Amino acid sequence: MIAKVLKSCSFKNTVNYILDNKKGATLIDNEGVRNLDNQSIISSFELQAELNSKVSKCVGHTVLSFSAQDKDRMTDEFMLKIAHEYMAKMGIENTQYIIGRHFDKSHPHIHICYNRVDNNGKTISDKNDRIRSGKICKELTLKYELHYASNERRSVKMHRLREPDKTKHEIFRTIGESLHLSTNWDEFTKYMESAKINVRFKTKENSNEIQGIVFSKNGYSFSGSKVAKMYSYSKLNKELSPKITPEMTKNQELSTATIKNERTIRVDLSILDVIPTHLYDTSGEESGNKRKRKLGR
Repeated sequence: MIAKVLKSCSFKNTVNYILDNKKGATLIDNEGVRNLDNQSIISSFELQAELNSKVSKCVGHTVLSFSAQDKDRMTDEFMLKIAHEYMAKMGIENTQYIIGRHFDKSHPHIHICYNRVDNNGKTISDKNDRIRSGKICKELTLKYELHYASNERRSVKMHRLREPDKTKHEIFRTIGESLHLSTNWDEFTKYMESAKINVRFKTKENSNEIQGIVFSKNGYSFSGSKVAKMYSYSKLNKELSPKITPEMTKNQELSTATIKNERTIRVDLSILDVIPTHLYDTSGEESGNKRKRKLGR
């Protein structure tokens, strides 16, 4: 299970997307809106948003995606149970919302649209929402014994990949799975090693300062940034702090030498979008990021 957290200023665009018949959409739950048709829902949202004009991005939109391996378990009732628990943990309470299910992808997924202006005119905070969301998804994945659902890369037909592309993709997928199930470096390395992937850390010459990470399997080695830019040591370390413990680096061969077989491998592994993200400003209002995106670009 993973979540994609978005915000925008248009209930019209969001509601019409979530309830798009072309996606086989079904409205499986709603609260506080008149659900006669799309326009009734949109008007209900917009009316309540007027209670607090200070909230420029009043539309909360979250996509909850589940692994295709859990497809047989994903009844509407079960998905709603998880969605309600997720919302409560995220502080999405006492407000209007709709939940729609789409059937346009191979993996089960639902869309939650909620009003960031609650029933009392107060703002539902988006502070650190992606960090909080990631932790909650880990908790729910373990609680309900779900498979990790990856949205970072498009599905790749493994039988068509040749070495070293095949090994690189295996490492990529395992990093993603391990990262979503781990809260620190110790847990992360244990998950990787259980998949027979060796993890080494590179240090500066004549120094114990770690400056990189290397993953090895099947005789091939790749630095984290070569597997994917988001898996560089610095970015992984932000997710897995506290930093590496002495036990992890003990007995490991740390080297700054050029990694053998480390090449840039071109594989079609684009970002999987279950919604047109160019319509949304995904930056948090409370993060200090002042960039604005125009709708329709």
